[in-house]
Amino acid sequence: MVVLLGASFGVAQNAESATSSEFEHWEFKVEGVVREALAYIPSTAKEKPTPVVFVFHGHGGRAQNAARMFGMNRHWPEAISIYMQGLNTPGRLTDKEGKAPGWQKFAGDQEDRDLKFFDAVMARLKKDYKMDSKRISCTGHSNGGGFTYLLWAERGDVLAAVAPSAGMTVESVPKLKPKPIMHIAGEKDALVKFEWQEKTIAAVRKINGCESEGKPWDKDRTIY
Repeated sequence: MVVLLGASFGVAQNAESATSSEFEHWEFKVEGVVREALAYIPSTAKEKPTPVVFVFHGHGGRAQNAARMFGMNRHWPEAISIYMQGLNTPGRLTDKEGKAPGWQKFAGDQEDRDLKFFDAVMARLKKDYKMDSKRISCTGHSNGGGFTYLLWAERGDVLAAVAPSAGMTVESVPKLKPKPIMHIAGEKDALVKFEWQEKTIAAVRKINGCESEGKPWDKDRTIY
């Protein structure tokens, strides 16, 4: 299934930080580099199979802001939600010098530091909690949406579904295998242009074996 939301909207990256009392602050050392994440853990996560959602901020964003803006823990409190923090990295469209945090863009980029970070978080979740292995998903905005596509390509065997927002991919397309996806896009996106995202959506529809014509599903939404 592919769902496209074609709308005019924006997401600010300077939103207020999430309430710290709701989350655990996790630290990992990945190949000598300290990595951080915020984790919302339901009280029953050690007792019964629990779904997991990974959420990735955009370039220049913070895990705290992603937690506040996406609010996955508020919308789905029965699930574990993980808000990972990126490291400073050159952007594809902005910040060529890499002075702001973001995510690797393709396999092998930045020595796969973020894929390894994801693996470290997954290892901790497997060790400490009863994850529902059939309900692990991820979402992300802009650069985080691109990383969502990369995870689908490189770690798709552990993901049940993905939901990139304002994201696109070229490099990851050959490795994608059929999977439920909700792609959210703004028709007036000035940075990740809508026509670029449409090309990614077309590729994904082909991979998923969707029909050529979608069906309306609420305002500004099409389901394939």
